[in-house]
Amino acid sequence: MLRVGSKAACLACRNLVSTNMGVRFRVPLQKLHPLSRAIHHRYSGNTNPQRPPHRTAARYFTSMSRLPMRPPKPPPGSGGRGHQQQRNFWVVRLASRLLKLRYILLGSAVGGGYTAKKTYDEWKDMLPDFSEYNWVIPDFVWELSEQIDLDKLAKALPEMEELAKLLPDLDKIGENFTFLKSLLSSGVSLGSEVKGASGLHLLLETPGDPPLKATDSSTAATQEGSDKQYKKSSDKERLDQLQEELLRTQLKYQRMLERLEKENKELRKVVLQKDDKGIHRRKVKKSLIDLYSEVLDILSDYDANYNTQDHLPRVVVVGDQSAGKTSVLEMIAQARIFPRGSGEMMTRSPVKVTLSEGPHHVAMFKDSGREFDLTKEEDLAALRHEIELRMRKSVKEGQTVSCETISLSVKGPGIQRMVLVDLPGVISTVTAGMAADTKETIFSISKAYMQNPNAIILCIQDGSVDAERSIVTDLVSQMDPHGKRTIFVLTKVDLAEKNLASPNRIQQIVEGKLFPMKALGYFAVVTGKGSSGESIDSIKDYEEEFFQNSRLLRDGMLKAHQVTTKNLSLAVSDCFWKMVRESVEQQADVFKASRFNLETEWKNNYPRLRELDRNELFEKAKNEILDEVISLSQVTPQHWEAILQKKLWERVSTHVIENIYLPAAQTTDSGTFNTTVDIKLKQWTDKQLPHKALEVAWETLQEEFARFMAEYKGKDQDDIFDKLKEAVKDDSIKRHKWNERAMDSLRVIQHNALEDRSITDKPQWDAAIQFMEETLQSRLKDTESVIGDMVGPGWRQRWLNWMNRTPDQHIRNETKNELERLLKLHDEHTAYLANDEVTTVRKNLEGRGVEVDPVLIKDTWHQLYRRHFLQKALSHCSLCKRGFYYYQRHFVDSELECNDVVLFWRIQRMLVITANTLRQQLTNTEVRRLEKNVKEVLDDFGEDVEKKTHLITGRRVQLAEDLKKVREIQEKLEAFIEALHKEK
Repeated sequence: MLRVGSKAACLACRNLVSTNMGVRFRVPLQKLHPLSRAIHHRYSGNTNPQRPPHRTAARYFTSMSRLPMRPPKPPPGSGGRGHQQQRNFWVVRLASRLLKLRYILLGSAVGGGYTAKKTYDEWKDMLPDFSEYNWVIPDFVWELSEQIDLDKLAKALPEMEELAKLLPDLDKIGENFTFLKSLLSSGVSLGSEVKGASGLHLLLETPGDPPLKATDSSTAATQEGSDKQYKKSSDKERLDQLQEELLRTQLKYQRMLERLEKENKELRKVVLQKDDKGIHRRKVKKSLIDLYSEVLDILSDYDANYNTQDHLPRVVVVGDQSAGKTSVLEMIAQARIFPRGSGEMMTRSPVKVTLSEGPHHVAMFKDSGREFDLTKEEDLAALRHEIELRMRKSVKEGQTVSCETISLSVKGPGIQRMVLVDLPGVISTVTAGMAADTKETIFSISKAYMQNPNAIILCIQDGSVDAERSIVTDLVSQMDPHGKRTIFVLTKVDLAEKNLASPNRIQQIVEGKLFPMKALGYFAVVTGKGSSGESIDSIKDYEEEFFQNSRLLRDGMLKAHQVTTKNLSLAVSDCFWKMVRESVEQQADVFKASRFNLETEWKNNYPRLRELDRNELFEKAKNEILDEVISLSQVTPQHWEAILQKKLWERVSTHVIENIYLPAAQTTDSGTFNTTVDIKLKQWTDKQLPHKALEVAWETLQEEFARFMAEYKGKDQDDIFDKLKEAVKDDSIKRHKWNERAMDSLRVIQHNALEDRSITDKPQWDAAIQFMEETLQSRLKDTESVIGDMVGPGWRQRWLNWMNRTPDQHIRNETKNELERLLKLHDEHTAYLANDEVTTVRKNLEGRGVEVDPVLIKDTWHQLYRRHFLQKALSHCSLCKRGFYYYQRHFVDSELECNDVVLFWRIQRMLVITANTLRQQLTNTEVRRLEKNVKEVLDDFGEDVEKKTHLITGRRVQLAEDLKKVREIQEKLEAFIEALHKEK
């Protein structure tokens, strides 16, 4: 161990300080040694006066020794000296450590500052003088550098490790720079040589060479000319080599950047996949571009009267047919998603494509939940087929293109976020198979999208055809004459370079000097070799290879930032989001004002009504209609049977009287009467009666359904549903078909009912007589009315009402009088006149001066005989009221035969049984089937937007619809603006 205060201890302390500092900082030994000696002298007990203690050090340490430390007590029997030595040793060690720390800090501060300043001066002296190269940098760069916040710039710079990977070969660039400097210097010298021989002589002299003689001037001039020509050729070759090397260096670092972007894309994909799997356990939110796309989707369905949907930005892709619009979109979307064709029109309607970033490369339609995996060829084919089907479905009959927009979203790693609308290609001539107005329709669709002041126009021009054949450039110039929102894209540059004799023409196009239109930027791209089977990766490789070897880029005709679809997509995305940020808040204010106006109108016109849109009103009407259908099941059985019995008899009574009762009544005895009745009833039951019964039941169901709907209408029902309910009723009735299997069972039931002839009691007999009287009286009344119309007014009406008979009525009246005399003479006459009787009546009338036709005589006789028969049947019915006793005793040969009463009882019983059967079928089956049909009709109407729009109309409905749309748009815009501010 070193003794405290010794020279070796001081040297050790000095070395320790210099080691910790990391620099060569030396403290003089003469300044450290006395201090150490004074410390030793003070605390070691040495009283040598030749070594006096250092007062300053002693005073400093005395102040430091006043710490609250209690020295340990000496052990018993050891005396005080050992304890003093142990205390002195501990204090000395503490003092040495404190002094070491003090001088470490002091030495570090002084030595570090000195070394840093010295290192900075050495580096500054090593830097070359760049003042003579200030001409390379324009003046505005120096002005701009004064305005740049260097602190922010320093923070934005990458780390040293990342920068080292991107730094070029400095030695190589230094050699090229030195060569360029010498080349420029030689160029200046060569330019001055043409001024004279003296200048040439001076330039070629070197300091160590003797001057040239005048006699050798011609030889020297010849030699100098050849040297100059050789030097020029060699300089040109070296300049070409330098340009090629610079181009290769640029492409090298471009590929390096692409590799880094690819790695970044893979990393982002992994992160997004982890988010999808829920590793971060955060709530999944819609992306910014998805929110914006939803706003555009709502606006596309909004009423165009407000014309606000045209003021939100979107990228509108226009171009001539087959110019490569779809191929450019596919390169931006990184998938072959659109239908392809050779020369024919494939884009038949606008296609809105929302591009966004996601972990998987997928596509999805707005109105469908299916995801198409764009990495699989079968899904790509299915997507192209679906797009083509939707396009053809949107085109109306007789048209070629449609203005209906197809919404599609595409997500994938590394895709730039934006909304593009692919429009049908502009054509110059309508070909066979197209509608006559196809050209005008395409122009109107393109203008409708481009006239939006915030729309970005992506003008696609085919570089492989003559520029003079372009149509779209003139159209774009009309919509955006100053080119403030137009980006020009020249496609098929590979074919253009091959076919054009002058490549400068391509340079003129991309510089905006060939077309009259103006644009924000000009780009040149290659979208493959023209094969539909090429993949996106192969197209990218072909594009990169082409521009790497193209002399357009090598000769400076095209700039590096103007080529490849990668640079194009970046530029379009930046322009799109810049336009969105500038205009979206203004559009939100417009919708806010529209919402206020609509709400004010509603409060003033419909203060007590809820704001129900068309869909909500339809649901309300649907519930009311279903309630009305259900109310049919609440009709009582007695009501059903009474209606069915009444309607069925009204339908079949004419047939019973004319075809059954009258022919049977012409017989002479009861046996023949009953036989005729049985035959007629059997024929009627087999052929007509079941059909008539089902028709009556179906009509009754319809009438009751309509009656309930009419009754419900009066109970504070909204008249806005009238058209809808009428349409639902009509469609339901058309769809409803009666169960035909019930007809066979009904026929059997009716046949059995008509076979029964036994009247068991007097009330049934009286009911049959009453039914017969009512029927005969109703028929007699109808017959009297018909005869009155035939013969005209009687004498009382003629005198009181001043009415006269027509000539035809006069003839009918004379014929009636003649036939009535015939009936008085032959009371038991048959239902038909004989020919000789017709001749007799006609001759009698001619004798009185009345010319009459035999057909008129027979027609008049038919009505008169019917009245005569009905009058006799009624009188006979009155006599049969007391004939139940004879019927019960089976007095067949009695003078009071009431077979006609039995007939009417059979008919009446058949009506009762049929009505009961039909009522059971109605309540058990048909009402439920009708309710099912009504539900199906309502469901179909609910899915048909045009049907609902046609059936539910009025200002109230339209106002509620506008309010709903404007609120939804405003909410979406506010959510989008909030997300946009958060992203900033």
